[in-house]
Amino acid sequence: MESPEAPTGGPDPRGFEDHFYVYEIRRDGEEVRYYGTPLKPVHEMIRAVWPVFHDQGYEVRVEQDLGEWILVAEPIDLGIDGIPWTNVILALATVASTLFAGAFWYQLNPYSYEIIYAWPFAAAIMIVLGVHELGHYVMSRYHRVNASLPYFIPVPTLIGTMGAVIKMKGHIPSRKALFDIGVAGPLAGLFATIVVTVIGLHLPPIQVPASVVEHPDAIRIELGYPLLLEFLSWVTGQPATFPEENKFVNPVVIGGWVGMFVTFLNMIPVGQLDGGHIVRAILGERQQIVGAFVPVALFGLAGYLYFFTEATVHGVMIWGLWGMIAAVFVAVGPAAPVQDEELGGGRILVGVLTFVLGILCFTPLPIQVHM
Repeated sequence: MESPEAPTGGPDPRGFEDHFYVYEIRRDGEEVRYYGTPLKPVHEMIRAVWPVFHDQGYEVRVEQDLGEWILVAEPIDLGIDGIPWTNVILALATVASTLFAGAFWYQLNPYSYEIIYAWPFAAAIMIVLGVHELGHYVMSRYHRVNASLPYFIPVPTLIGTMGAVIKMKGHIPSRKALFDIGVAGPLAGLFATIVVTVIGLHLPPIQVPASVVEHPDAIRIELGYPLLLEFLSWVTGQPATFPEENKFVNPVVIGGWVGMFVTFLNMIPVGQLDGGHIVRAILGERQQIVGAFVPVALFGLAGYLYFFTEATVHGVMIWGLWGMIAAVFVAVGPAAPVQDEELGGGRILVGVLTFVLGILCFTPLPIQVHM
């Protein structure tokens, strides 16, 4: 029995009849739904039929409905339809939340018009986070992977945000695509971070009134500087710390510090984090062996800081929290590319260098709060 013909615009089922026998085809809006029977294990079947759909501009997924197997083909949409209002609103809300947070770093009244003078801090945060995510976005489009614009996450924290993310739909075509998409964010974000940090180091420091520093209820926040920030301070000849108790680095430098901290966290080699993508692309399925040790290492770091140093509870909790997050990522697993071929030596070298840069962004005690 011959396979039925596809509706206008849909991939011809004869192109994948050796992998999936089709007995009925329906169109539902832009989707084309192929009802049939897999002729090999589902994960092998989808890997075999995916290139046929992708080459004709479709993303494909497998569904089951009342016992029937369905290949659902949906056109790959690499454009931006209209104004992405959700992205815009979240970005504006994050500008507001980072201005509010920046007011504290600048010693301004966050409940007055003075808040607008915290714009350099807000701009620094938005730039380092936005460029990081745009690195992923550009490379996703290059490899024809449907990806959203960045979603910023406004949260009333010391920096006013929990970062930014992009959403990717469908399958990752190959290990090369997985590597390129994963590595583009940290490299682009780190470039922006270095520029922001150097600018911040050349800006005048903040003078805090002695009455505020010496107040009995004062809360002192201590940031741990990673090696990269210390290096940039040395290269530029601009100090990142001052002997005076009431003199502090310009808040724009804190924006660079955020970029470095975000880079290190994203380079943790588990699950859907950038480091997980890079290691999965380099090592293949062996990435899960590496990932299994990560939560243990993070919990071990938290335990060491708690029992053998004078770190505050806030400094210890960061790594305990990320140990739990890493454990969840390990359980979920990494992204699996459709074409699982090995990478070339050039990409592997870039991956190793990216991890070296990520290590330069590490500090054992990123933040401590003294009350």
